[in-house]
Amino acid sequence: MSDILDAVHETAQDLYDNGVIDTLTMRHFDAMCLTPIPNLASQHVKQLRERFGLSQAVLAQYLNVSTKLVQKWEQGVTKPKGAAAKLLALASKKGLDGIT
Repeated sequence: MSDILDAVHETAQDLYDNGVIDTLTMRHFDAMCLTPIPNLASQHVKQLRERFGLSQAVLAQYLNVSTKLVQKWEQGVTKPKGAAAKLLALASKKGLDGIT
């Protein structure tokens, strides 16, 4: 999250804590601050895996997917989507500790 978005979210949280904004509005602020799911290219998946020194099988375990699926991502046959794409985005941003 950017510094500006951090500041906006913190202000919104303070307003919520003081009863100035309602729960629904706070949920909208929370949703804005979620890690976006990027469209990951095949080389990005491989670079990320190699950055952490993982085999395809171990990366697959971290993401709770099959080794075959990781292979398909790296070959460009398919692209990560859904929860796996989100976990890859978090790992890219925060490291493996961000997804364990």
